[in-house]
Amino acid sequence: MEIKLDKKDSALTIKLTERLDTVTSPDLEAVLQKELDGITDLTFDFDELDYISSAGLRVLLSTQKKMLKQGEMRIINASPVIMEIFEVTGFSDAIDIKAK
Repeated sequence: MEIKLDKKDSALTIKLTERLDTVTSPDLEAVLQKELDGITDLTFDFDELDYISSAGLRVLLSTQKKMLKQGEMRIINASPVIMEIFEVTGFSDAIDIKAK
């Protein structure tokens, strides 16, 4: 997985590629711990994300809880496969998610 950051003032966009799973989710958690202070607008761009596991969902849920206290979080460009995972797990009801 590759993590690309685009930070402008208090807005942060994180673009992920390939897989967000048990192996890669700790990398994303480390980036989030370092980068979220002062962020009020967080966007995850999943345009190039192929797969997300329960470990990846856990990272998103914990990030959503933090962002509810300090601003907004959204996911954009979710593929049909990723959207199906979000719908089955109920994440589509809890997080602002836009499909491709």
